Amino acid sequence: MKEPKNYTSKSLIMRNTLIMLGLITLSLLIGTIGYRFTGGFTWMDSFLNSAMILTGMGPVHDPVGNGGKFFSAMFALYSGIIFLSAVAIFIFPILKIVMSVNLPPDAE
Repeated sequence: MKEPKNYTSKSLIMRNTLIMLGLITLSLLIGTIGYRFTGGFTWMDSFLNSAMILTGMGPVHDPVGNGGKFFSAMFALYSGIIFLSAVAIFIFPILKIVMSVNLPPDAE
């Protein structure tokens, strides 16, 4: 049986931070491209809308047409899941460090 990799605290935090940033960057890219082609926005307006929805602030511009509205609804649902996942990925190594502190045994 393989032994699990033994990450140091610093490398675990760095690895999870990079995973979280990659996930957010990929989500911004998906949102920007989706709004550009389904919502009929400029590239900058598409980026603005996807960033605002991804952070939970809500859309700045309303999409025109059913395709844009459908994409906006699906991206909003996706963004909620991604936001919670990104927070969990970032917080996990910190909680792991905090919870692994060796406490002294109880005096009997």
